[in-house]
Amino acid sequence: MTTEQSERNGTQSNTETERRPQPSRSIFTVPTPIKQLFDRFPLLTYPANELPLRAPRHRDAHVLYIFATEEGARNGAPSYNPACLKWQTYLKFNDIPFRLVSSNNHASPSGALPFLLPSHESESIPTELSRATQPVPSAKLQRWTMNNSSSAVEEPGDLRYEAYLSLLDHRIRRAWLYTVYLSPNTTSLAEPLYILPSSTNPFVRLTLAHELRRAAEKELLKHSAVINADILYKEADEAFSALEMALGDDEWFFGNKKPGLFDASVFAYTHLLLDEGLGKGWVDTSLRDKVVGRRKLVQHRERILKAYYADSA
Repeated sequence: MTTEQSERNGTQSNTETERRPQPSRSIFTVPTPIKQLFDRFPLLTYPANELPLRAPRHRDAHVLYIFATEEGARNGAPSYNPACLKWQTYLKFNDIPFRLVSSNNHASPSGALPFLLPSHESESIPTELSRATQPVPSAKLQRWTMNNSSSAVEEPGDLRYEAYLSLLDHRIRRAWLYTVYLSPNTTSLAEPLYILPSSTNPFVRLTLAHELRRAAEKELLKHSAVINADILYKEADEAFSALEMALGDDEWFFGNKKPGLFDASVFAYTHLLLDEGLGKGWVDTSLRDKVVGRRKLVQHRERILKAYYADSA
């Protein structure tokens, strides 16, 4: 075969190869050199990492994350935050066993405390994310409690109940925001409870103090063009007076045989306002004075402390 014939045959062979249909390649196809490499050194699947040291190990108990000191959480003491104390007390009313963990808003899935991490059915800790128990935010704690307690009290659904609840959620809450974050109590209450434990960095503390003050101002300005302390305290005084009358000579609100969510909501404010050991104490007692003279509300608070927090002292 001549050289010319060989070249002609080679050209023809190349042309046939080019015309022959090539197998389709997917973008997911692993290149041959890499495939050969991993065939020789196969990938290993390592076991899941263990939970962090701060994660609860005794998952046979419910865990409530609240604002509290480390010591307070260990002892089961009342939270120094009204929203946390409300649900902490409500769970106690309904015989729900739980442990406390000192936490902050950044640790909450919803961005706010409290939240509950329900226990697992077994004591073993799951290693798969899909098996992890979903946390219960505060907005769903009442329904969760009703479903998990045989002694839960159904709250009244009438207009009278809504009216008294509005006093707590608006008038008393607004006065609380002012007295803790905008009055001289800022240095004696907000600073040692919320700011100093968050960081040792002075710039971080300064930023947090500014954010807390700004958040309180923003909330108060939703209801009025200016923030007037006298008006806020006057409205809170009227609210406490109405609550005193609503309680009357009954042990619990609305004549219930056992305390309910409304009792926990009232206690969350009356206890903290009457707690002389809160933070460094009350510098401005304007709001505190509105409760001190309410004998029935004071007795209501003492009944709850004696029945549900006697072991936390």
